[in-house]
Amino acid sequence: MSRPHRPKTLILGGSRGIGAALVRKFAGDGGDVVFTYAGAHEAAATLAAETGARAIRVDSADRDALVAAVAAEGPIDILLVNAGTAVIGDPLGLEADAVDNMIDVNVRAPYFAAVEAGRTMPDNGRILIIGSTNGDRIPFAGAAAYAMTKSAMQGMVRGLARDFGPRGITVNSIQPGPVDTDMNPSNGPMADLMHSFMAIGRHAHADEIADYAAFLASPAAAMITGSMQTIDGGFGA
Repeated sequence: MSRPHRPKTLILGGSRGIGAALVRKFAGDGGDVVFTYAGAHEAAATLAAETGARAIRVDSADRDALVAAVAAEGPIDILLVNAGTAVIGDPLGLEADAVDNMIDVNVRAPYFAAVEAGRTMPDNGRILIIGSTNGDRIPFAGAAAYAMTKSAMQGMVRGLARDFGPRGITVNSIQPGPVDTDMNPSNGPMADLMHSFMAIGRHAHADEIADYAAFLASPAAAMITGSMQTIDGGFGA
């Protein structure tokens, strides 16, 4: 008797926070999971040992290295792009190189990774990008450049959904609001301000994002594509 197919899942940016929750969810559901990390070697090694996933070191800002890694892991059934960075502050004082790096990680990396994965992805594959509700709404100052990257991601998702749709490959963005991670803890200095904008006044849990990603990657979501799936507790309501 042949073994059931284990979907090959590549998660870009999987060592911490939402990425680690994605690794745990997709590996726990029986997938063949590979995830990338940039600098958190110890966290990545611990997560790989815990879940049976495989960790590879790739800097998403390095386009050539990223494309080579995606090609080497293909064909991929599910691509999850979680790697991202945020540069927040007065735009008159932000370092240009820091903004450029954010554009590399948040915009260029998802695009080139998705295109490379699409070369060999089987029909009915899944591409999911972790975006942000800030692609739709910025209710505070200092996030213009960050919001720009998340809005650019929206256009990419819509366009690639058209490009890959004839093969049944869906392309979607999950747009979290505040999520309780090391980068944005639920007891952080901005928490009360963020909660004041929300209908449900709390940070989301990373596993709530991962559970929804698993739904979007499932056969049940075969007709959902080119969409921004917002999970923000009403932050943008």
